[in-house]
Amino acid sequence: MEDLEVLYEDNQVIVVKKPQNVPSQADESGDPDMLTMVKEYVKVKYNKPGEAFIGLVHRLDRPTGGIMVFARNSKAASRLGEQIQNGEFEKTYFAVVKGNLPASHGILVNYLKKDEKDNMVKIVPQSSEGAKKAELEYYLLEKKGEFNLVQVKLKTGRGHQIRVQFANIKCPVFGDQKYGGKDMPKANINLFATILKFTHPTNKNRLTFRCFPPEDLNAWNKFNLEKYLNLNINN
Repeated sequence: MEDLEVLYEDNQVIVVKKPQNVPSQADESGDPDMLTMVKEYVKVKYNKPGEAFIGLVHRLDRPTGGIMVFARNSKAASRLGEQIQNGEFEKTYFAVVKGNLPASHGILVNYLKKDEKDNMVKIVPQSSEGAKKAELEYYLLEKKGEFNLVQVKLKTGRGHQIRVQFANIKCPVFGDQKYGGKDMPKANINLFATILKFTHPTNKNRLTFRCFPPEDLNAWNKFNLEKYLNLNINN
């Protein structure tokens, strides 16, 4: 709990920075997860008896770090959920992908299906049973050799979506051994949820939060991230 980095909190929401390789909620690994940590933080800080209510309204894949918002009550959870359904909940990712992008700006549309046997998400024909549409929009911010700094806005929120869709165009996320091939260096993946925008559930103010990836992700260090976050935070 002492490691929880809180960016904002009030009696409706709590916004935190999720470290990489921490689950959004409890899973079969039994490792510490964000939902449990936030519940414990609220319980201790506000001296709440029993288990504190915290609503998980969205997730980040375990290897992906960045900004998450949790609801402090059921009404806030419902209203944030409505924003997600209506496209008013905006998540922007920064990633470093390796290779030659087909264009400096593009929209990727695929149909994805998770293979539970090997925990891999795969691109399948639209007609496949259980296939789910995945759409994202990307912008190339800067290129240095084979490394590309991209801003990614999700139109849908599928598991492993960004990683699978960029690997499909032969531009895998740097450090992603799962989808980038075995010659990819073993490292934390260079994918981070850097900007989050949503409307406060009660006062209706539009809130914007940003955070930076950890400095130990070596490919990030090739770029001036602050420059691009400052440019894009109001877009």
